[in-house]
Amino acid sequence: MNGALPVMAPALPEIFLALAAMAMLMLGVFAKGEEKPRLFFYAGAVLLVVTAALAYLVTPKGGATIHAFDGLFIQDGFARFMKLMVLGASAFTLAMARAWFEREKLARFEYPVLIMFAALGMCMMISANDLMSLYLGLELQSLSLYVVAAYHRDNARSTEAGLKYFMLGALASGLLLFGMSLVYGYAGATGFDAIATVLEHGHAPIGVQIGLAFILAGLAFKVAAVPFHMWTPDVYEGAPTPVTAFFAIAPKLAAFALLIRVLSGPFGHMLPQWQPILVLIAILSMTVGAFGALGQTNIKRLMAYSSIGHAGYALVGLAVGNQEGISGVLVYLAIYLAMNMGAFAVILAMRVKGRAVEGIDDLAGLARTNPLMALAMALFMFSMAGIPPLAGFFGKLYVFLAAVHAGLYTLAILGVLTSAVAAFYYLRIVKVMYFDEPIEALDKAIGRTMSVVLTVSTIVVAFFFLVPMPVMKISEAAAKTLFPH
Repeated sequence: MNGALPVMAPALPEIFLALAAMAMLMLGVFAKGEEKPRLFFYAGAVLLVVTAALAYLVTPKGGATIHAFDGLFIQDGFARFMKLMVLGASAFTLAMARAWFEREKLARFEYPVLIMFAALGMCMMISANDLMSLYLGLELQSLSLYVVAAYHRDNARSTEAGLKYFMLGALASGLLLFGMSLVYGYAGATGFDAIATVLEHGHAPIGVQIGLAFILAGLAFKVAAVPFHMWTPDVYEGAPTPVTAFFAIAPKLAAFALLIRVLSGPFGHMLPQWQPILVLIAILSMTVGAFGALGQTNIKRLMAYSSIGHAGYALVGLAVGNQEGISGVLVYLAIYLAMNMGAFAVILAMRVKGRAVEGIDDLAGLARTNPLMALAMALFMFSMAGIPPLAGFFGKLYVFLAAVHAGLYTLAILGVLTSAVAAFYYLRIVKVMYFDEPIEALDKAIGRTMSVVLTVSTIVVAFFFLVPMPVMKISEAAAKTLFPH
């Protein structure tokens, strides 16, 4: 512990965000005025950005690590990298959500508050250094997400989405808790450092191996990996579109951060035990993500299967289990953030005469009615398909190279083959936009916030190949903090 810092300094961003969310909750209850929801959306986005700035400032330089709360909480370069992405994604999706909710007459102050509490849980997940703090952060995030999934309470699909997510999420939490109890029972500790010390000497007890399998099952649910993906298509389709955009980006990034932290830290010495499980989950996720989307007509369901497939590609790098693999995963997640942010900005802007639409056929002829939006969407689809020289190609390249260098040739080959299958449904969207006759033109006005997000995402995806080194170096530095030796 750095003596120059106060005891709670590493957790300053989380403390600030918790106090800000509670203050906004109280203000929302007592404040008056019709402009209240709009102000809360903007205030929530600004407070999330401020939290990200604090997360950057409290991180020690030079790859050092600091702890708080008797080792329950850790702050390092990896935590900073993931928190900046998660908080940035939360802020942008919240800002994009405002106009959509206002048009649907659903704008209420509770939504920004729930997003802030979910972001608080995600930050705690990323900095968890103990099974107890891990579960605390995970449940704080999950409880907020259950509510926002059913946010449109007068809509049967939204209510169904919230109920399905809650029921399956409770099952996943039960599996996770059971696994944690087995690990505690056989290892005699809940702290990550203490567990790593126990497992460092000798063979891991069978109870710890079984416990880790249950923990992996619980965390695989959070990243929407097969076979724990059942909730994803229905929840993505039923939830309000801004909620789907949030689900597809921020919670997935946080869950991957937690998975990386758990497998590289306390269970790093059990690589031979958990690597086959991750390899199998990665193969299944890539396959289901590729073939499951082929027949979809709703673009939100298609993005759900796309999300499952991308989870599989990221798991390829994680299955490698070394610094190169983790670095590849971090680059992949950064590119995934940019691609999905842009794609969902287009989906949020899909309106015909002020009415929100979700069908893939609703994009027909978009190249004629709104050529700039069609170009941006085409770039995002090509990037997700992994077509060079767009950013998505480099994301897949780094994780596949890591797998090849580790001797996981079958995994890398299957990744390339499933990418080829997945390219079909991404290219189908491009074909609909550029070659189909427009039925009803989408509204041209998309709003200033959406325009900014679309522009930034397009620039990142299109020109990443010109300056890839900054992202690569930051990712390598973040991964290195997990492998100090």
